Amino acid sequence: MRIDLDSFFQAVAPLVSGARMDDEAVGNTFRTLMSTLMTFDYVVVFAYRGKERPLDLYSTFDAEDHVLFVTLYQAGPYLLDPFYHAARAPKPGVWRMRELAPDRFFSSEYYRTYYVQTGLAEEVGFFVPVSEQVTVVLSLMRREATGVFRAAEFALLRKAEPLVAALVRHHWAELDRRFDTALARTERGRRKSVHPPADGVWRHLNLTEREAAIIELVLQGHSSESIGLKLGISTGTVKVHRRNVYRKLGISSQTQLLSLYIKNLGH
Repeated sequence: MRIDLDSFFQAVAPLVSGARMDDEAVGNTFRTLMSTLMTFDYVVVFAYRGKERPLDLYSTFDAEDHVLFVTLYQAGPYLLDPFYHAARAPKPGVWRMRELAPDRFFSSEYYRTYYVQTGLAEEVGFFVPVSEQVTVVLSLMRREATGVFRAAEFALLRKAEPLVAALVRHHWAELDRRFDTALARTERGRRKSVHPPADGVWRHLNLTEREAAIIELVLQGHSSESIGLKLGISTGTVKVHRRNVYRKLGISSQTQLLSLYIKNLGH
């Protein structure tokens, strides 16, 4: 795709004034900037802080897709998303989903039962920390029919990263306050909890801290070998814990594990 320099400079022009824009205006500016460089199907922007429910800052989905990509995602699946874990790390820069995904992510039950519903060929994200706790992730998504981002396109996104980061840090610098507001509203009982639903799941299912850590990694798509490396224990020990959890929960497969996890979110 040939770069549309006229459109690019028109999109950049409003940024020179330095005036603060609202979420929709910032998102539209980002979308316009990226559309001068390459094609994509969707844009979605989330802000992450710890295990709190992510803030939906901007998206280009229609009503039906919004339910899948945003509403359902915020209800709990975000806890298993490689982008969420990279945002918590944090890992600034531009990343492909497959660069961040655990070794068994694309064969995990989460991928087969949730992520595959999106019909995406690839997702690329700009990761921009805006405070010690908050990272904004701006995702460009391509459906199967559009295909993955080519190497040259990804290299171009990396070159655009400083501009995108500057845009985000200028206009979304006070997101901690918005997370705090969301938490305050929760305490007053005016909206659903934004506290980590996963924590409630493990308490409700009576798992130990070690068992919960291992099962979370299983659900994220890590193999027993990968889990052992992350937790500093042997692969054999990981497998013993997994068998104990399955026996404790009365299940025999990862399909049942994910089903139980989703059923108990928020308990």
